[in-house]
Amino acid sequence: MDLGLKDRVYVVTGATRGLGNATARELVADGAKVVITGRDEQRAKDAAAELGPNALGIAVDNADPQVAERVIAVAREQFGRFDGILVSVGGPAAGFVADNTDEQWQSAFESVFLGAVRLARAAAAELGEGGVIGFVLSGSVHEPIPGLTISNGLRPGLAGFAKSLADELGPRGIRVIGLLPARIDTDRVRELDELSADPQATRVANESRIPLRRYGTPAEFGRTAAFFLSPAASYLTGVMLPVDGGNRHGF
Repeated sequence: MDLGLKDRVYVVTGATRGLGNATARELVADGAKVVITGRDEQRAKDAAAELGPNALGIAVDNADPQVAERVIAVAREQFGRFDGILVSVGGPAAGFVADNTDEQWQSAFESVFLGAVRLARAAAAELGEGGVIGFVLSGSVHEPIPGLTISNGLRPGLAGFAKSLADELGPRGIRVIGLLPARIDTDRVRELDELSADPQATRVANESRIPLRRYGTPAEFGRTAAFFLSPAASYLTGVMLPVDGGNRHGF
């Protein structure tokens, strides 16, 4: 299938590794151009270099109020257009209710929630018909994940924001989508497994609850995200898609 990605230009935040990077890789492979961001300048440049001449890496912090306008301006200056954005950020600090501090909550809210809102708001002002705004959320949108209280508090709110945005932008031909990964084999997920006393046993137990009986690969997530961001998915908006091997058992 031709996804229609050739020469389209996307911003992908948090894309020096993990799910953002996997998505950027698939977008470029199908002919798109990407501006990828990360907090560390050298890592952003190195990640872009691995993707080739159709990628540019810049260092930004999603919590910075000036970031949204800056990354879109860079996309236009470097590649001449702006067709969409995927907002992906590193997961907030792990912990249970009694463990997480006010500072951790505040930091996560600024980066994970308010930063995403600003990026989406700026993108909405710049995009035309056919544009798309995507969010990397979490299976915690539907069901809390033990030990990830901050994520459980913030991700469902972002999903609600995304649904509201889809309603508002639909008449302008702009789509809004959410992706809900669960156990994808990224550094982040491996780090979470390693918080347990027996990481291997934890992974085996997690896999036993997934109908496909394995963790997903970043490439599998990236291909799904690239399709959702592409013109081939032009009639999909307001969708919150689990990318989880069937881990969510409800409808």
